Amino acid sequence: MYEKILVPLDGSEVAEVALPYAGELAGRLGSEITLIHVCESTEQQYRNMHQIYMQKMAEMTRQLIKKYVETPDAASIAVQAELLNGNPADKILDFAEKQHVNLIVIATHGRSGIQRWVLGSIADKVVNAAKQPVLLIRARGIPPREVEKVKTGKILLTLDGSKESEAVIPYIQELAARLKAGVILLQVVPPPSPVITIPGETMQIPYTPAQVELWKIDAAAYLEKMAEGFKSRHIEVRSEVRVGDPAQEIIAAADEFKADLVAMSTHGRSGIRRWALGSTADKVLHGGNTSLFLVRA
Repeated sequence: MYEKILVPLDGSEVAEVALPYAGELAGRLGSEITLIHVCESTEQQYRNMHQIYMQKMAEMTRQLIKKYVETPDAASIAVQAELLNGNPADKILDFAEKQHVNLIVIATHGRSGIQRWVLGSIADKVVNAAKQPVLLIRARGIPPREVEKVKTGKILLTLDGSKESEAVIPYIQELAARLKAGVILLQVVPPPSPVITIPGETMQIPYTPAQVELWKIDAAAYLEKMAEGFKSRHIEVRSEVRVGDPAQEIIAAADEFKADLVAMSTHGRSGIRRWALGSTADKVLHGGNTSLFLVRA
């Protein structure tokens, strides 16, 4: 499931914060890592410098893997560095598809200066267009060399009761089992209001507390059913049901539980309230404080 991991770099320390996370995953899962740097037309004169930089990053990644590998033979885990030319987002996505990459690990900020890899630019394009799962690491200005231990012990997995939202489950089951992480299953019951149209007027009438309570009971039963798959793999799991705006509640729960990772499908509830980039996932992506694991349903 995670045979090949791709890490885009742009020469900044912020982008390099993704390396310790990729190194842990490779060490725990035995995954092959490819580091990729895309030179735009204005950077061709610095190509040799970029090659030296990528070789240095590859060696640093090999050392990071040794921290987490479960067997003495860390050398068997391949680390490659690729230097490409063209548009960064396009080249990253093309490479990921052609090389059958299983996971893209990217920091949410990158290049210092005018051309920053921020959400809304390169990382945003990769997240929106990638067919592979994407792990977005929220860089907080800590150089990767100072990251002593990557925290992946607590994963908040958001579901909404739809088959689309469940697409992320097998990926997180594999991660949690190999990383020995605990999982919190979260479903947010939004407080919708039925719309009643009267000639010349549209009214929204809130559901009663009793109706909302019934939805909470249904959500709890659903999460308990989903938890069975985690328990069968001896993964520590618990469930949480909340009422409110999905994005706001997910962000608040992640902060409250001190989650190391929020996991969700980029699509969810069928119909009007669809969990897709641009709605709930998009709000969590841009407004959250926690690293994010996204799987396209």
